[in-house]
This record gives sequence, C-alpha cells and structure tokens, in this order.
Amino acid sequence: MPSIVCDTKRAMNLDAAQHRSGKGSGDENFPVASWLVAPKHRRPIMAFYDFVRIADDIADHPSLSESDKLGHLDSLEATLLGRDDHNPVGIALRTALAERNLSPQHAQDLLKAFRQDVTKHRYAGWDELIDYCRYSAMPVGRFVLDVHGESRTTWPASDNVCAVLQIINHLQDCVKDYRALDRVYVPLDALKAAGSDVEALQARSSTPQLLTCLHGLAERTGVMLEQGSHLPDQIDDGRLAAEISAIVTLARHFVKLLRTRDPLCENVRLGKFGVAAFGALGATKGFLGRLGRAPRVATGSPADERRHTR
Repeated sequence: MPSIVCDTKRAMNLDAAQHRSGKGSGDENFPVASWLVAPKHRRPIMAFYDFVRIADDIADHPSLSESDKLGHLDSLEATLLGRDDHNPVGIALRTALAERNLSPQHAQDLLKAFRQDVTKHRYAGWDELIDYCRYSAMPVGRFVLDVHGESRTTWPASDNVCAVLQIINHLQDCVKDYRALDRVYVPLDALKAAGSDVEALQARSSTPQLLTCLHGLAERTGVMLEQGSHLPDQIDDGRLAAEISAIVTLARHFVKLLRTRDPLCENVRLGKFGVAAFGALGATKGFLGRLGRAPRVATGSPADERRHTR
C-alpha cells in the first residue's frame, strides 16, 4: 500500500507498547493462563497474550490514524519474525516460540484480524463474521493447544469455543464498539431481517426489533458453544482440560444473559468475583468429569503435525 509507506517506516522505529491501553489479563472476560495451567506452559502463553494485547490496543486506539495503526502492526510482525528488535513483546514471543519449536503463524493470523479491524467496520452476514473469527479468535485456542502438545484433532471443537468467546464479546460490546470506533460486528443481514438497522445502536435501550436480532444471535452462539463443549474431553492435559471447562461454563452463563437481557441498558457481564465463582464451578466439573478416565494414547508433537497442515 504505497499511501502508507512513509508512515510505516516511521512507526517501525517506535516501540508499539507505548500505545498500550493498560488493560491486562485480569480484565478479560475469561481466564488467561490461570493457576490451573501448569507453570511451564504459562510463560509462552503470557508472551503470546502480551503481544496480542498490544496489537489489539493499537487497532482500537482512539487517536492513531489508520496508517499509523497499520504501521505499528507491521512493526510488531517484523520483530516477531526476527527482522528487527524494535518491540520487546515481539522479542519475548519470538524467544518463547523458538524454545518450543512453534510457528509464529497463530500470532500472524491475529495480526491479520487486527489489520482488518482497522480497515473493515461492517459485516454483511454470519459467515463473514465467522471468517473474521477464524483470524481473530481461533488462533488463540490453537496456540494454547500447541503449547501443551495436544493433537490437532482438537482444533475443530476449539475453533467453535473460541469463535463463541469472540462473538460474546461482540454482543456485550456492541454499543461501545459502534459509538467509540464506528465498528459493528452485528451482521447487517440479521439486523435487516429483524427490521432494525445499525443506527438503532445509538439508543439508550434496544427497540423490540433490535432486541429480537441480538437475542437471536445469542441463541445461535449458544448452539455453536454446545457444538464445541466436548473440547475438555478431548484434551490430554488435565489442568488445561479444567481451564477449558471453566471457560465453557462461563461462556454458557454469558450466553444465557445475552439471550434474555438488553446489552444497550442492562448488565451482561460478570465482575471479577462472578468470573472467579463460575470459573471455579466449571473447573471443578472438569476435574470431576475426568475421574476414572483411561489415559489416551500419546499423539505427535505440534512440530511433527505442522508438516501436515497448511
């Protein structure tokens, strides 16, 4: 893109972390490398999270120009791939990946999603939204599974769960995304089918038509969640299975709220205590569900399987 060449060169000389929002793993809807995850796996997961968090903050930055945002995202990718050392988070993730012999592809897929956030503000239909989730959400689960050495046969269920988490966030934040960023992830065809439109998100509460649309999307998201809810049973690592069970339990609760409440004027989130309580319930269910389970046959390493994918 010739129009941003100069801005990109300038941005690549800056540490992208200067634009970090201050939001951390403790502020997320769902646990990130909680105590359930084995300590040996937390470092690469947190390196991945820190890299992605900064990239997300850049894409959502309220005052950066489009060209500056794209330039900073390019700079992060350059450091990740070893082309320079401008960004400490890129160095940290690059190092963590090298120690595990893991590819940077998952992080690069996420960068593609963040670039899309900068340039694309509307989604025509559900399929277009899911295609966005393929880059914005699914790589997160795939990375965590690769870090744990899990079989890539777990990817389809993981993809469903991760897409659900992303859409839950979209529905919870539909007003904020529209008003602050002019970004609407609610599919336009779903709005039209319900007799509503994007401008309805400006109101203090949902019209009956908008509420029908949002509740219908929550219902569809719940179906997708159940399609991936067996993921913990596919996981060999018991601690990771418990964490995923906690996430699925939390997701079910959020979907329940979104099916019945108005995100324009009602609370569709949980506080830290609520997240901890529902997470603990889900983790306990996950641990209990594995009692007496026969060990699974060991699968090939991610490095071995990678040769047969992409």
